[in-house]
Amino acid sequence: MTAATIRDSSETPSGFAVWQDREPDERRDIAVPGGTVIGYSYGTGDEVLFLLNGGPGLPCDYLRDPHLPLVDAGYRVVVHDQLGTGASDHPDDPALWTLHRYVEEVEAVLAAFGLDRVHVLGHSWGGWCGIEYALTHPQRIASMVLANTAADIPHLLTEIERLRSALGPETVSMMQRFEAEERYDHPAYKAAVDLLDFRHIRRLPERPEPVRRSKAGYNAPIFEAIQGPNEYCYTGSIRSFRRTEAIAGFTWPTLILGGTHDVLTPACAARMHRAIPGSEIRIFQESSHSPFYEEPEAYRAVLLDFLGRQRRDRRA
Repeated sequence: MTAATIRDSSETPSGFAVWQDREPDERRDIAVPGGTVIGYSYGTGDEVLFLLNGGPGLPCDYLRDPHLPLVDAGYRVVVHDQLGTGASDHPDDPALWTLHRYVEEVEAVLAAFGLDRVHVLGHSWGGWCGIEYALTHPQRIASMVLANTAADIPHLLTEIERLRSALGPETVSMMQRFEAEERYDHPAYKAAVDLLDFRHIRRLPERPEPVRRSKAGYNAPIFEAIQGPNEYCYTGSIRSFRRTEAIAGFTWPTLILGGTHDVLTPACAARMHRAIPGSEIRIFQESSHSPFYEEPEAYRAVLLDFLGRQRRDRRA
């Protein structure tokens, strides 16, 4: 097994750092409601960072790879392919695609690896799942990193309308028409979504290779059931998710990360920050939805500083 390394960003035309693949130190088949998921553990450090990737419906590659260098900083990194993605089982049962079931899945993964308390990093949908998991199993949480996520979807929807309005009233009317008719595949509608994606999801000139792997394994029915047809039209079960009051009870250190241009806007991050006593917040100026690719050096410095302080405090 070779240590995870970072290729110099000058080797890639887009300028982002690329993390080479690393074989897991441990791989487990884990029984969860609905099937079997595959969990991966890297490193042997006492402090465990548990990653919950976004989607829903994406393999873990895109979030796992940029965080593997933390192994060389003495952390153990644990992650899994959520049910329906990657190397895990792909059942064809829409009843499985619920937030409650994914929370049970997280508990099964941590139990399978024998983990009592972990630092949870939830990105995007992984933040929603992480919040719900923390409210259900608070004894498991050493600290939390809520990255490019939100705790109040109704508020997020008002922010999305603001972002859509920048396309102009005619384009917004066109989008509303095709959404009403559920014609999400219309070329004009898809073009508007692509433009919004370029502004608020992926501002890089090309996708990093781990992102391409995750997108190649995208399981659309999961995304559609929980979220909707795209990032700007929520029709799924998560639409009513509102946990702003509940997260006020978080007693562990919490770091909130966002991007200036993210579809899950800085206002969403600020709403969580104001709700969670003692939380910290950092908004990356040049980033949209993935600061670990868009501003990797600044992102790693902020994350390592936060985790390092938790490690020192626990040892003390």
